[in-house]
Amino acid sequence: MASRQPLNASALLPQDAERATLVGRVWSSREGGPCPVVLRNGNVHDLSALSATMSGLLEREDLPAVLAAPDLPDLGPLQDFLDGKAGHLLAPVDLQAIKAAGVTFADSMLERVIEEQARGHSARAQEVRARLAPVIGENLRGVQAGSDKARQIKALLQEMGLWSQYLEVGIGPDAEIFTKAQPMASVGCGDRVGIHPMSDWNNPEPEVVVVVRSDGAILGATLGNDVNLRDVEGRSALLLGKAKDNNASCAIGPFLRLFDDGYTMDDLNRSLVSLVVEGEDGFVMTGESAMAAISRSPVDLVGQLLNRSHQYPDGAVLFLGTMFAPVKDRRAPGQGFTHEVGDRVEIASPRLGRLVNWVDRTDRCPEWRFGVRELMRNLAARNLAERV
Repeated sequence: MASRQPLNASALLPQDAERATLVGRVWSSREGGPCPVVLRNGNVHDLSALSATMSGLLEREDLPAVLAAPDLPDLGPLQDFLDGKAGHLLAPVDLQAIKAAGVTFADSMLERVIEEQARGHSARAQEVRARLAPVIGENLRGVQAGSDKARQIKALLQEMGLWSQYLEVGIGPDAEIFTKAQPMASVGCGDRVGIHPMSDWNNPEPEVVVVVRSDGAILGATLGNDVNLRDVEGRSALLLGKAKDNNASCAIGPFLRLFDDGYTMDDLNRSLVSLVVEGEDGFVMTGESAMAAISRSPVDLVGQLLNRSHQYPDGAVLFLGTMFAPVKDRRAPGQGFTHEVGDRVEIASPRLGRLVNWVDRTDRCPEWRFGVRELMRNLAARNLAERV
């Protein structure tokens, strides 16, 4: 991969960062391990003495008071972690389950049906898209999942022979919720993001990600890249795990923005999310989508994730589904978009900041070795094990 310029701290942060409650994680060279932090005036302040994990921190009933404490240790400017001088930025979650909702936007519903019909072959996708888009695309826009209108559309599409398992979870009563990655496996802003070498048709999936406490309360949001192998999932929906959960295939960050008087669920529901992909071959692709187009509310999705029948004692983060299905031709006319090694992927939203990663093969990205046991050993060596 070609060398890349260091990230700029101010460019990564929300446009109203000075008023935002931003928490995250860094690997501190000085402290010798991962630290939950709160960002203040461009500097990261260590929260390890209050809770050594982000999971434990977010469970605290006194969280606002904890984050407002005036005497938190200052680990230095965020820029020093982006430059590698003081350590590096990590994904802003640790022990939480990493879950994702699929097929929650009309455009991505259509593309999933196309993948299914094309059986994972990108060359057939354009033909299938031209046949299905006028029928399915127009019918699905603005439809609330599980509604009477959704049931009427299902009956219509079944009569036309166009019903699909993806439409069932897209507008039916039950959402698709799957495991995207294991706790501790996500990469952060500035890291490489992985595409499996077996795949020739793949794409980024820019998403809003909500952070959920163990009691089901939604505490805030961040950005995520639910990297997808379209050819693999297109061959069979039963290959979803192989298409989704690979080394470095889940990026989250840069920080969690917690809800407060200046940022609420209503603000999240009005979010605009943009995507920019820039290749070393000069290829550029851009797009923008609105959270308002989602077919299920974040509250509904979280309710289907966590309830009396399904608990997450360490909390969870939930990808809310992709709003953008890239179809711009890259390698050849009619074959649509796929990644190339070296692509710079930027996912941004004005109130959540920018998540930037570079694409590489999963077998060339750094191996994931720092799991839960290594975290516990590290915290014990730093006399923090009792503060998990």
